[in-house]
Amino acid sequence: MTPLTVSKLTFHIVQLFEQDDALRDVQVVGEVSNWKRAASGHIYFRLKDEGATINAVMWKGNALAHGWLPREGDQVVAHGYVGVYAESGAYQLYANRLQPAGKGQLYAQFEALKERLRAAGLFDEARKRSVPAMPTRIGIVTSPDAAALRDILRVLSARWPLVDVLIFPTLVQGADAPPRIAAAIDAANRYAREVAPIDVLIIARGGGSIEDLWAFNDERVVYALAGSDIPTIAGVGHETDFTMVDFVADLRAPTPSAAAVAAVPARDDLLDQLQASIRALQQRAGQRILLERRALGQLDARLHRIHPQRQLDQQRQRLDERERRLHLAANRTLGQRRDLRLAAEQRLEALNPLRVLGRGYSIVQHAGGAVITAPAMVAAGDHLLVRALGGSYRVEVSD
Repeated sequence: MTPLTVSKLTFHIVQLFEQDDALRDVQVVGEVSNWKRAASGHIYFRLKDEGATINAVMWKGNALAHGWLPREGDQVVAHGYVGVYAESGAYQLYANRLQPAGKGQLYAQFEALKERLRAAGLFDEARKRSVPAMPTRIGIVTSPDAAALRDILRVLSARWPLVDVLIFPTLVQGADAPPRIAAAIDAANRYAREVAPIDVLIIARGGGSIEDLWAFNDERVVYALAGSDIPTIAGVGHETDFTMVDFVADLRAPTPSAAAVAAVPARDDLLDQLQASIRALQQRAGQRILLERRALGQLDARLHRIHPQRQLDQQRQRLDERERRLHLAANRTLGQRRDLRLAAEQRLEALNPLRVLGRGYSIVQHAGGAVITAPAMVAAGDHLLVRALGGSYRVEVSD
């Protein structure tokens, strides 16, 4: 017999696996162990039961298509095919679909309930309210012994220690949990109405299997949460867990701790915002003061321009100017009048009869004062007055 190389032998085994139809499409039930997600996105794990273990791998594309993936210790039904990994010479299961073992009925119920509640309008975005940005009082519906409560309180204390916290204790798992959860939600709303306002209500539970979380899929819980007058945050399970309260709550958080983060602001962030606001206000105040100072200067200058004293000064100046011009006009008028008088005097002087008398002429007048200008105006025997330069004398006409 000719010896075979390892590669040839492995190739032969691979062909045997590929030719066996029973191995090309299998469903294997087992417990998940050694679960590991590689940096590539592929998932490597083992399936085991009481008697055997098989290596398994799920490629990244198949893993991304899953809304649910198991955790260490979960019982699952893995669908895929069996092949040989040549490099290690080991056979393994190549899984393309994973489902919880024995949970198919629960998932069918989950989807049917989800569709019914959606049709009833409980998931409508229009009915959801915004969560207050800075609450003063928070209610928490959860188990008082749960780690989820401790996580929530730790986050609230670190982020916003000013908030008051009210715990409405309830069971969060088992057949008795749904009515207890619904009653706790009602109690929180009754407290808000009758005692003191509650700004936001957190309903929370840590992660678990679908059976562990099933109480939060109960219609009594869903309708109690939908009827809450207080804005609600759901923080049930881990990030990949979904229950009906996630869809009906005003806000869904992936974990209880994330619900606490969503419920309150971060103190340090607000302090930073406050400091930034102070700086902005100081800058705006400085700018406003500068603008107002400039405006005040302009008003002061305007007031100075329209001040009564300034008006009086201007009026005094105008009065002085008018007085000066009046004096000028009066002097000019007087000068003109003097010139006219002088001219008139000169004309009168030129017409003065006395000047004529100075040249040897005399003025002859009747006794009544009429000036004789022609011989016909006198007759013999008339007594006349003769005015000469040196004086006047009387004469009698003889011829």
